[in-house]
Amino acid sequence: MKTLGAGQGFMRNPDFERKASMQERSINCEKRIEQHMRSRMEDLQRLWIAYCKGIETLEDLGSIHEYGLCFDYVAPETFDGQKEGYFRYQISWGGPSDEFRFFANPDFSHHRIEYWFLDWFDGAHRVLSGADEALLSELWDWFRECEAPQAAFNKTQDH
Repeated sequence: MKTLGAGQGFMRNPDFERKASMQERSINCEKRIEQHMRSRMEDLQRLWIAYCKGIETLEDLGSIHEYGLCFDYVAPETFDGQKEGYFRYQISWGGPSDEFRFFANPDFSHHRIEYWFLDWFDGAHRVLSGADEALLSELWDWFRECEAPQAAFNKTQDH
């Protein structure tokens, strides 16, 4: 066992943590997606509002610039049965992982945004609508202003 930190007064139990993680994973993604999506949407909304007000960093979340892991383009047929390419704003990776997928037109306007929650051979997704879609549409416009979609798309064309 390992102490978490000075003055915290308790010990980690790796066996307990492993069992708890396995129990959570035994619940499929469809049953877990709503909670994870809500949490991500709340984080992004707080970060976006702060950024729009000129606040670069929130103490508990950091910066909107550092929130996601990557922004890239996933070309059609990258995965079996995937007919349409999309831009991926990956938030976390591993088990579980989550991401937003922007399905774009040739002019880089988007026609659909999805949230995906994935965990070891299981996955669930939601098509965004309402306030969630509006928020991610604003983020998409910001990505476009930074030319992130064009750069991500061009990177796949170089290979």
